[in-house]
Amino acid sequence: MTVVNVAEELSVLIQDVDTVVVTVCCQDPTLDVCCDAAGRTSVGKPEFPGLIDHHYCTGSRFYRNQYKLDPHSLLLLCPVERTLTWFGLTSLVPPAGCNNLDGGCGIFASDPDAYEVFKEVLHPVIKDYHKVAEIKHTKPDFGDFNNLGFGDLDPSGEFIVSTRVRVGRSHASYGFPPVVNAEERKEMEKISVDALNSLEGELKGTYYSLETMTPEENQQLIDDHFMFKNDDRFLRDAWVYKDWPINRGIFFNHNKTFLCWVNEEDHLRLISMQKGGDLAAAIQDMEKKLTFAHHDQLGYLTFCPTNLGTTCRASVHIKIPKLAAEPDFKEFCDKLNLQSRGTYGWYTENVGGVYDISNKRRLGLSEIEAIQEMRRGVEEIIRREKALQGK
Repeated sequence: MTVVNVAEELSVLIQDVDTVVVTVCCQDPTLDVCCDAAGRTSVGKPEFPGLIDHHYCTGSRFYRNQYKLDPHSLLLLCPVERTLTWFGLTSLVPPAGCNNLDGGCGIFASDPDAYEVFKEVLHPVIKDYHKVAEIKHTKPDFGDFNNLGFGDLDPSGEFIVSTRVRVGRSHASYGFPPVVNAEERKEMEKISVDALNSLEGELKGTYYSLETMTPEENQQLIDDHFMFKNDDRFLRDAWVYKDWPINRGIFFNHNKTFLCWVNEEDHLRLISMQKGGDLAAAIQDMEKKLTFAHHDQLGYLTFCPTNLGTTCRASVHIKIPKLAAEPDFKEFCDKLNLQSRGTYGWYTENVGGVYDISNKRRLGLSEIEAIQEMRRGVEEIIRREKALQGK
């Protein structure tokens, strides 16, 4: 790996290279670099939307910190073999990390094959985030969803507002949001809804298209913490919201204990709400009809490297006004392998002292282990909140 000055050395280094991967430190807004699949470069402000699968670029905050790049330098990894896959030219997605330097991970994969093609770039990021020494994942194990132990966490209902468990799934034969076109998104919606409509028993429900629901219906689902939105700046800069709201929607059963988001950040987000929604059964039924992207070492694959392996996020909405006001709140959560978010997700404010607390690690452990890691962490959070309240 070589750190070089853009103006002086870039053109010399790439003249004998078919393709290059560039990580740009974008604190200088005039210093964006784009390399196309033939190795040609442009310095300035390239227009990324469009044929972005023809660019091998990444904007990873991890690499900028790891190699201590200054604002006028870049990291070149070259040569990189030009790789033609089922998806075309496999690539990485840059602007989210370049434009949002406060993110936990500034790099995304454009399709499932990118995790293998760009493993030299992605694997260090994955190991750092998931706190694993090697890239290795275990077999799925959801345990007993009727015996998770959450009911004993807060029997008085004083702290925990709601509990949910969700997993992400990607269709094996499609790219991720930045490289999917309108026709492919339409196809994914159809095969997803067909599979969801075949669910029976307590999972049986109805699909609601974001295109056809009224603004009032949409807002009510948002207020109930069921529906996704299109206001996340990280996802916006990663081109997740192309053609919004076309071919996107939500499926839920009659009791709203099982939900599925279609074509948001992930192709599918399957969600089990508190006291219902057999997530394991739903996934098993869906896998009979759909083929999901999977890697022997990384487990299930999704758009973001932070959400691999189990892709399992167990979370609680919990009232912790005293603890959240402590200066070491984030560090406290980090030590427990937990993430804290605002009431409505990443980079949102809390409402009434309610925070979204979830497990951080999703690779290298089973689904039930990830869920129980969250449960143990929440027990510590409640103990700390009670102590701060003098209880």
